[in-house]
Amino acid sequence: MSKAVRFGGSEVLETRLPAWRSRLVLLGLFLAFGGLIARAAYLQIVSNDFLQEQGAKRMERTLPLPASRGTLMDRNNVVLAQSVPAQTIWYDGRRISQVPDPKLRELAAALGIKQPDRMIRQIRADAKKAFVYLDRQVDPDLANKARALKVPGLGFIVESKRYYPQGETTAHLVGFTSIEDRGQEGVELAFDQALTGENGERSVLRDRLGNIIEETRELRPPVNGQDMVLSVDADVQYIVLSELKKAVEQHKAKAAAAVVLDAKSGELLAMANIPTYDPNNRSDLHGAKLRNRVFTDMFEPGSTLKPFTVSLAMNEGKIKPTTKIDTGNGHLSIGPATIHDTKAHGLITVDEVIQFSSNIGTTKIALDLDRKDMWDFFHLVGFGQTPAISFPGSVAGRIRPWKSWRPIEQATMSYGHGISVSLIQLAQAYTIFANQGRFVPVSLIKHEDHNMPQGQPVIRPEVAASMLHMLELASGPGGTAPKAQVQGYRVAGKTGTAHKQEGGRYINKYVSSYVGLAPVSNPRVIVAVMVDEPSTGVYYGGLVAAPVFSTIVKSVLTRLNVQPDAVGPGEQLRKYVQAPAPEAM
Repeated sequence: MSKAVRFGGSEVLETRLPAWRSRLVLLGLFLAFGGLIARAAYLQIVSNDFLQEQGAKRMERTLPLPASRGTLMDRNNVVLAQSVPAQTIWYDGRRISQVPDPKLRELAAALGIKQPDRMIRQIRADAKKAFVYLDRQVDPDLANKARALKVPGLGFIVESKRYYPQGETTAHLVGFTSIEDRGQEGVELAFDQALTGENGERSVLRDRLGNIIEETRELRPPVNGQDMVLSVDADVQYIVLSELKKAVEQHKAKAAAAVVLDAKSGELLAMANIPTYDPNNRSDLHGAKLRNRVFTDMFEPGSTLKPFTVSLAMNEGKIKPTTKIDTGNGHLSIGPATIHDTKAHGLITVDEVIQFSSNIGTTKIALDLDRKDMWDFFHLVGFGQTPAISFPGSVAGRIRPWKSWRPIEQATMSYGHGISVSLIQLAQAYTIFANQGRFVPVSLIKHEDHNMPQGQPVIRPEVAASMLHMLELASGPGGTAPKAQVQGYRVAGKTGTAHKQEGGRYINKYVSSYVGLAPVSNPRVIVAVMVDEPSTGVYYGGLVAAPVFSTIVKSVLTRLNVQPDAVGPGEQLRKYVQAPAPEAM
């Protein structure tokens, strides 16, 4: 039997360590655990608020709660502009750049992107970027198709976009918004602050990839934009735009514009321009088609200004409708300049000055007026100043300071040359003839029945009645615009034909215009039409613009259920046109 080995007898094992060493190790362990406990207590109790704040900074984010943009409606509550659901699609270039090309092509197809290779190149170029927009204001259906592909690094943000149900019909009136939903043109810009509202705020927690994992609280609720009811009538708007398209095509014109006002309240019932655009198609929002010629284009009004010169003279008692004016042989020299009529009219009454549109007759009346009185009167009816409607791009027009007027300038301005106006100013000015001499400013907002404007008196009621009679003569068989007549309705108005200027010189291009109102017995609408550069050889306002006025008025009065006040075009003037009694003047 072998002898057992006593391990306990080993000299190493039998060596006894000093007691203080074990106590030292034990003390070290206690101190270490005590330090950990103290640190934990410090972090959990003393530094709790600070650490929570730091954690929130890294994970908690304040995101906007978008306010819904206000809806735009016409006077009959037809929607003209509204916000609809949409989504913004973005990507994290660090993740999506690893996705193979076939998968990215599927994404492009789902979103309807026509150049997938270009999209892929851009994604590869953005490999180091954490946030890049892929597409904005995407329809929810397309966004859902893209989401179903589960492409890594693709993100979605819920938002809204503006939709215009009437399309090009109300384009220049309503305007459009930017990709950020801010007004850019038209009413969208004019009333942007009221329509936009105020965004709210919410607090959310995000992971390191930016995904929202929890919505903690709503910090401030959104205040939605204000809904607005405009004065415009969508059906009337459609009528006007359709007739302008026909006129531009018929006369091969550069452009055309028209305005329809409520004759009593000044409410804008319609306003259209050709060329136009579709505000729903963002690729179409550029170029001259965006110009709202009704408000932004200045032109010489020509003979449409004659009624104001004659009205001022009658209001000051210098003439009466029966006063005789000698227009001679159709030529009148003022210094080195010569003024012409289309033909010799000889000795004619003031009524006939308007009916025949005599430049010489108007000049002789104007030269008997004080220059400052003419200037003041033009300003009273809105010329030379920006319309109170405050529409984006509105122009004031141009009237030279009266102190610098020479006789020839006073003469030419009396019949609408050497002065510039916009179409909205011209239509607005004619409210004095529809409201017994009161000037009513244009309004874009529908008036309540109890809040109808009274207007500012500018001329005496009897003067307005006499001018209305003259304007009816001018639109009759013996006047310059028989084509303005409307079967069943009495109409009154004035033509305008003016050369255009380029480089400070008149050229052989024209602006044809007509401004009128109907029915004469109780005016309901004022319609102003302007056709820019008709190029078929016909350019007189009575031949180009007056027929457009006629078709618009007929459709509009029928739409508004206005009762006819004349039997027919042949009997219209014989039965209904009567001059005011002489003693009224």
